[in-house]
Order: sequence, then structure tokens, then C-alpha cells
Amino acid sequence: MVYITEDLIRRRAEHNECEIFSLEEVSLHQQDIERIEHLDRWCKELRILYLQNNLIPRIENVGRLKKLEYLNLALNNIEVIENLEGCESLQKLDLTVNFVGRLSSVESLRHNIHLRELFLVGNPCTQFEGYRQFVVAALPQLKSLDGTEISRSERIRASQGLEEARRRVAEQEQEYLRRRAEEKEEARRKEAGVEEEKKERKPGFDGRWYTDINNTASPESEKNKENQELNENPKNPEEEQREHEFWHTPCSFTPESRLEAHRHLEEKRRAKEKGKEKKPKAPRTLITADGRVLNINEPKLDFCLTEDEENNTIILDLEVYRHMDTSLIDVDVQPSYARVSVKGKIFQVVLPAEVKPDSSTAQRSQTTGHLLLTMPRAEGEIKVTKTVPRPPRVRQNRRSGGLSEDDQRKNNVPERLEVDPSKRTAVDLANIVPRQIAKEGPMETSRPDPPAAEDHFSEGCKDDMADRGRTLLVTAAGRGRELKRWHSFTEATQHHTSSL
Repeated sequence: MVYITEDLIRRRAEHNECEIFSLEEVSLHQQDIERIEHLDRWCKELRILYLQNNLIPRIENVGRLKKLEYLNLALNNIEVIENLEGCESLQKLDLTVNFVGRLSSVESLRHNIHLRELFLVGNPCTQFEGYRQFVVAALPQLKSLDGTEISRSERIRASQGLEEARRRVAEQEQEYLRRRAEEKEEARRKEAGVEEEKKERKPGFDGRWYTDINNTASPESEKNKENQELNENPKNPEEEQREHEFWHTPCSFTPESRLEAHRHLEEKRRAKEKGKEKKPKAPRTLITADGRVLNINEPKLDFCLTEDEENNTIILDLEVYRHMDTSLIDVDVQPSYARVSVKGKIFQVVLPAEVKPDSSTAQRSQTTGHLLLTMPRAEGEIKVTKTVPRPPRVRQNRRSGGLSEDDQRKNNVPERLEVDPSKRTAVDLANIVPRQIAKEGPMETSRPDPPAAEDHFSEGCKDDMADRGRTLLVTAAGRGRELKRWHSFTEATQHHTSSL
């Protein structure tokens, strides 16, 4: 059963900015509504009301709609015309294909002085003898009945035979009410029989009787049998037969039969929807039970995973939708994988190397919308170098006067590293200026030692070298005599100074 709710009316009032107090027109057709309610309190400004093709059995709760001009109640279950006296502005009333059998209830519309059009096509009362004559005479304000204009001469003739028409209509109306009571009783018995048939048809959970437990097959065999039956016969023959009987068995056109057809269609629709219901998805597996991380791309986004050797980082470029809000993106970087949630859909990729989550950064392009994750590697800060084995220690013999390395360390003797001269690349500036020794004479330029004489020198070369040697000796002797004079002069000067 569908009720008229505030939310239903607001959804139907989109043209009025969802305001229902000032609403002048509302369409509530084909909603399976079974009762008119709340409209006279919520929408007092209504001028047009559409309620066709519902299951409304009675006209009610519309007497406060003073401005209502058009009321459409076609294809419903209305049997009596009533409760419309308060609709002072009503000009058009449509009751096509209903179940109005009490034609005398039309006289209640005399108070609707502005009523100009009335539609009663498809109602049982239209089969009464003198139907049109009675309606035209009972409602002098009408201009059209069932889409046919009422002429002045027709109205005069109807007014002259009103009493006779009323008598005939009353007799037919009584006969209709008697027949209608029989139809209601038959519908009640039929409904009770249908309920019993349903109970008998479904004694067990699968619609079959089980009298011997030993004869029942195993669950696996039953399942295979059911699958085979479904493949061979997708539809149950009994169900098809009941469906055929329901639609091809003649029945009287009554409100009960219409309700029965509606319920039958509703049950079929629900069964169809239940069959089409998707099975609940299994919970997504991001990490297996043994701890293995899976690659997942639920949003189906293109991506590029590269390694930057220069900066020792791993870069993930995820092509996120350009116009999507950044608040719908959630990033989670772990040492071995990166996970991005895009509108609830998971993107997860396993990284080729271990990274540092705390130093990772996430940036999004304002132009393309791409998401860029920069993740430095975990081994980027400290690089382990290969250790060079040290040469074995050489111990000197104490008898030779040398000390071992342990003795030098005990005596706090500093150890100096020897550098291979061949590895030296800079210019040695230590021996550019020669040092003067205290016992020597004036500073001389150090000269390299002459090369050792060899037998292959010539005689002339030997004489030249001997002459040079004698010259050096004479020079050294002269300098020695000058040094002696300098010492004697210094002693005399000191003696003279001390005497003074």
C-alpha cells in the first residue's frame, strides 16, 4: 500500500521549487495510491489534481480545496460520487473507467455550480436505461457529458421526463447493488480458497513432500539435479499453467478483480527483482593471508611507475580524473607498497624497492589532475662500502734495537702513515728553501751528489773531475781561514767591550 507523503509531493513539485504550500498543480498518477489524504491541508492552493491510474476506492479529503478546478480520478476503484460539495470552483471531473454503480450519487454534484464537464465512460452506471437523460436533468449546470455537448432541446426533454427516469434508475440500481453483494461474497470465498491452495502447494521448503528419510538423496546430488532441471526447463510447468489460468479465466470486472490482478503483478515483479538481485560481493582482498601484497586497480586508471636513479627515489604517476575533487582521494604509502583510494575504489601497487613513508610526498597537478607520489628509497642515506683488509703486523726483534707496534702504542709513540710518493699529485713545497745547520758555515745551495764513477768514463773526463775537486778543496780552505779571522775579531771586540 502506497501512502501520500510529504516527500512524494515535494518530488512532484520540482516546477514549484519543491514548495508545496503554494503548489497549484500536482500529478500523482500511476503511484498505486489507495487513499487520498493530507492534500487538503498541505496544498490548499491546488487548482489541478491528477490521481488517475491508482487504486483509490473512495473520494475523500478534498473538500477543503476551494480553488480546485480540475480533478482527474480515472482508472480507480471509486463506486460512489461523494464529498465534492466543498470544491466550490470545480469545473471538470473525470471518473472514466471506475465502478460507479449508484447513479443517484450524481445528484451530490448539484452544489458544484461551476461544473461544466463530467466523464463517466466505462462505469457500470452507463449501462442503465435512461442514464444520460437522468444525468442531464439532475445537473442543469453541465455543458458536456462524456465528451458530448448537451444541447438545449436535450436538456428540455430530460427535464420533462426526470421523474420517470429517476424511477427506472432506482430499480436498476437496486438490482446492481444485489449483484454487487454477490460478487463481493464470491471474491471473499475465492480469496480464502487461494490462501488454502498456497498452503497446500508449499508443504516444504522446496514445495515437495518428504515421507521417507532414507530415500532422500545427498545435498550434492540434489543440487546437481536442480541445476540440470533449471538448464533443461528454465520455467516451472505448473507455474506456467497457473499463470495461463489466471489471465484466461473469465471473471467479472469488479474492484476486487482489479485488486487481485494488481497484487498478482506486484508479486511477479517482486519475484523478478529478487531473482535479479546481485549476490553480495566478496570482501576485497588487498593482502593475502600469507602476507603477500596484491596489485589492484579498481578505478581502472592509467599509471606510470618509474625509478629515479639520480635522486634515489621511486615515482608513481597516477592519471586521476581532472575535474574530481581532491577530498575524494586518500593516499597511503607503506614501505613495500602504495595505496590510493579514489572515490572509494582502491588502487594498490607493489613497489620494486623498500621506501621511506615518512619522507614521501604526494602532489596533484592543477592542469591535468594527475597524482604524483615521490617516494625516496630506504637505503638512500647510508651507503655501505667494502672494507679493505689490513696488512699483517710486522714485529721487530728487540735485540736489534727496534720496538714492536704494541710497544710503541704503550709508550704513546705517535704512528705516522707513509704515503706512496707516486700517488702524490701536488707540488712538494717543503724542500724549496734549504735549512742552515749551526755547525756549518754560510748558507750554501745544496747540490746533488755526483754520480759514482764508472769504468766507462774517458780519461779527459777524469782529469776534468780531478781539477774540479782541487778547486773545491782550495775554496773550502779559504773559507776556513776567513771563519777563523771572524772568530778572532769577535773575541777581541768582546774583550774590549768588557774592559770598558
